[in-house]
Amino acid sequence: MTKIDLSAIEASAIDRTVKGMPGDIMPMTLAGIGKKGWNILREDLPLPAAVMRESAIAHNSSWMRRYLAATGADIAPHGKTTMSPQLYARQIADGAWGITLGSVEQVQVARQFGFGRLLLANQPVGARSQRYIIDELKRDPDFDFYCFVDSVALVRQLGQAARAGGLTRPLQVILEGGFQGGRTGCRTHEQAMEVARAIKAEAPHLSLRGVGGYEGLLRKPTPEESAKVVEDFLSSLLDIATGCDREALFGEGEILLTAGGTVFYDMVTKRFSKAGLSRPHRLVLRCGCYLTHDSDSYVKHFAQLRARTPWVDDLGPAPQAALEVWAYVQSRPEPNRAILTVGRRDISFDSAMPTPLKWLRPGQGVTVSSLQSFGPGYVVTGLNDQHCYLQVPETSPLAVGDMVAFGISHPCTTFDKWQVISVVDDDYNVVSAIRTYF
Repeated sequence: MTKIDLSAIEASAIDRTVKGMPGDIMPMTLAGIGKKGWNILREDLPLPAAVMRESAIAHNSSWMRRYLAATGADIAPHGKTTMSPQLYARQIADGAWGITLGSVEQVQVARQFGFGRLLLANQPVGARSQRYIIDELKRDPDFDFYCFVDSVALVRQLGQAARAGGLTRPLQVILEGGFQGGRTGCRTHEQAMEVARAIKAEAPHLSLRGVGGYEGLLRKPTPEESAKVVEDFLSSLLDIATGCDREALFGEGEILLTAGGTVFYDMVTKRFSKAGLSRPHRLVLRCGCYLTHDSDSYVKHFAQLRARTPWVDDLGPAPQAALEVWAYVQSRPEPNRAILTVGRRDISFDSAMPTPLKWLRPGQGVTVSSLQSFGPGYVVTGLNDQHCYLQVPETSPLAVGDMVAFGISHPCTTFDKWQVISVVDDDYNVVSAIRTYF
């Protein structure tokens, strides 16, 4: 039986070829980063540099634990957000039911470090990927694996792979419901039931363990319209689950109902808690971005969540942005423009442009008390690969060499730009670091 073991990550080699590391360091281990005594504000690291604030991570994790306790839901956070086994381990230690992943390649990473319960919220297609899953299930009898299916064709392929591979226990599958114009998932109730019956026909090689979907792409012009289509979609998933329950198509064990990205998870818990199935069921959320939150899109989404679900205010202060990317002002070529040393290779831009949070003029004796917030008129208007265009007031004091901290929108596409991200305390001392595996 495999156990979570991060020792290889902590012992992995770090040198000056790793983005964000100083050019004069001698080769060392990842675990050694937190022992160097580095401080971001003292310019001990070159910029741009991505950092995570430890206090914000701890706050967000605690907030989500309280939410889960209040709703009775479980969570299998989506690991594709960070692709960091160190953060997965933290989430498991905090009580996560398992880890969700988006591809077989990501499953391979999680298995390398001993994670035992994984949900592939996607279709495992292709002979080589299917063979890997079957072999891993045979190798480790304690590996608890689930994957999505949405077609009779894939069901038959997986059944054949399980037979050919000599798997002696069922491959556990989740029937995925979808919606017109969306990604994967059965488009109609009738199609879903056809797939469910095909799974039953593949017994004992396959076992239908639940129903799932992803509601996060259902966006309409207003929050109220979005909530309505999400509610309808969640109801359709429950209709599928009820139909499968009525026909006794589920395999042994509790029924899993899973949905819930980091936008509408309150609606998922409310709707799925009233499933009314004949057998016990487990509600599994898959929020991926709650741990780091952000400074833009999820701030807005959480405000909408609070409007829908006012009682979350009883859980304490809202989640905080844990992820920042720091850069230097490298040019003031025009009175109302500054150019900074961060670009598309360093920071997310797919959801919204970075948010300038605070700035600092480096020098002897600077501390967090030296940080200054930005007033109105500071807006990122564009990014090149290595440059950021920051619109500033003509009277702005920003000068070449000043340090600027940016908040991000959509954590997924900032994490994938960094092999190593430093973790800092509230004084911006580097206390540890995480590796990513994109």
